[in-house]
Amino acid sequence: MAMAQKKISIRGVEQPVFLGVGDRHLRLIESAFEGRLVVRGDELTVIGAADRIPLIEKVITEIRLLIARSGTLAPRDVETVIDLVKLEGDVALPEREMQARQEIILYAKKGLVRPKTSGQEAYYRAVLKNDIVFCIGPAGTGKTYLAVAMAVAFLREKEISKIVLARPAIEAGESLGFLPGDLMEKVDPYLRPLTDALFDMLPADQLQKYMERRIIEIVPLAYMRGRTLNNAFVILDEAQNTTPMQMKMFLTRLGLHSKAIATGDITQVDLANGTPSGLIQIQEILTGIAGIDFVYLDRDDVVRHRLVKDIIEAYEAFHQPSEEEGETAT
Repeated sequence: MAMAQKKISIRGVEQPVFLGVGDRHLRLIESAFEGRLVVRGDELTVIGAADRIPLIEKVITEIRLLIARSGTLAPRDVETVIDLVKLEGDVALPEREMQARQEIILYAKKGLVRPKTSGQEAYYRAVLKNDIVFCIGPAGTGKTYLAVAMAVAFLREKEISKIVLARPAIEAGESLGFLPGDLMEKVDPYLRPLTDALFDMLPADQLQKYMERRIIEIVPLAYMRGRTLNNAFVILDEAQNTTPMQMKMFLTRLGLHSKAIATGDITQVDLANGTPSGLIQIQEILTGIAGIDFVYLDRDDVVRHRLVKDIIEAYEAFHQPSEEEGETAT
């Protein structure tokens, strides 16, 4: 029987979880396929019969997906994956399935996070290719949720070592001064959408550890002044409510090996009358710069309740006549 070996990268995997107590998970795979698995750093070497190598590789792939989804792995999970792979026999994945897996952003607590529309897919691709991406679109298009999912995915894969989520603390018709509590308690409602997204994607105990160690930070935009963020994934949400100077301050925080996403809806600016929006202005300033991209989502990318899309269309129709009348009058 011809013998072979193959090296598989396990970069980004939590090795204690992957290996199991006393490398038990590896021993189960070795026993099932009569092979040998050796781990050196971020590389796994598989040694065995040539026809068994693809089967072992499939098991490793499935186990990695399980860990990415739940953050845990038990021996019975490994045994289940082994049984399923043995039953399948042919380990070649259909082209459609391979493409679908490439589009998966994250295995979260509530299931897969992946682009659901062509606009969201363009957003995802833009973030992979560029260091700074501006995503502009109406409510319900997944701007913030996908940004947080991508940040968590980069953290899990150890592409970055820190996530910073920021929002400008702008009152949307309310006054911060009359809210109870200290400053952080006052701004908590503005930061809550970011917290909610994180709770969807990470186990509560892991999220708490990350926040205690400041691996994940959720802060008002003003708290970022003076910082340099290296090896980080930085997200600015509700960016339409930044002034031009705040936008410049945010963008110039970016350090080495970092990525930034700014999301916002330029039809819902809550700044005081006459104050220009940094998100609107930045579209004229940064066009054509390599490494920076603008993605525009519209009502076709809405993934919330079907009525959200209808509401957006109704508002557009309501404002359209007045805009046309203004053009006629001039």
